[in-house]
Amino acid sequence: MSAPLTPDGRYLVVRGRLWRASNPALSDDARRDAVSALMDARRAVKHARQTQDADALARARRAVDAAKHTLGERGPVWWTDGAPDYNRRLAKNTPYADWFASLD
Repeated sequence: MSAPLTPDGRYLVVRGRLWRASNPALSDDARRDAVSALMDARRAVKHARQTQDADALARARRAVDAAKHTLGERGPVWWTDGAPDYNRRLAKNTPYADWFASLD
């Protein structure tokens, strides 16, 4: 089952917590490239942990962060209506609480 997406498309809900969704305005090519970079960076994090290479781990984590910024999942919000960012907050403690409660 995929994670539910808030009605405005801004967040995915995973274990009751809001996670900012990727910017839907990204072109297919830009999204594909960013997702590929993210997966490469996550594999690099795994490898650096396995080899206990602190410098490689730091580089890999920066690469993950850069890819997530490109996707719009971190950094400035991608919506333009001035609504606040509820990233990483529990859905029940946000304006999405009633919508989230209705999912059960």
